[in-house]
Amino acid sequence: MRSLSCLQRLPMAAVLASCAGLAFAQATPSRIDLGQIEYQNQCAVCHGRDGKGNGPYVELLRRSPPDLTLMARRNGGVFPLSQVYEVIDGAGAGHGGREMPIWGRAYSMQAADYYGDMPYDSAAVVRGRILALAEYLNRLQQR
Repeated sequence: MRSLSCLQRLPMAAVLASCAGLAFAQATPSRIDLGQIEYQNQCAVCHGRDGKGNGPYVELLRRSPPDLTLMARRNGGVFPLSQVYEVIDGAGAGHGGREMPIWGRAYSMQAADYYGDMPYDSAAVVRGRILALAEYLNRLQQR
């Protein structure tokens, strides 16, 4: 049996490498959606998994939560990012005090004060969480 020359082995190696890369790409998990995770962990109990105001805690609330999928429609077709950000971080009206039993201090600037022994900018972490959540809410909008 005759051995393959270096030039003959090169295409075979390229095919094997591409197959290995394809197998690795399929084995890696899909993109993590931080905004969706924030929403499911902080908002879905009242606003529902779909954002329509039908969460399992609705019966416990004094007011029914609004349908979050209609915010852009109610604002002339434009998602009201500034208003949404202010409501989430507590600067705007709509969620009562910061001591809400569901949220607690989840989005206060002290919510991310400690992460092990690693120093970091806690205000930036909280802003990132709020922006990820707002971006997810924007994707829920009925246009």
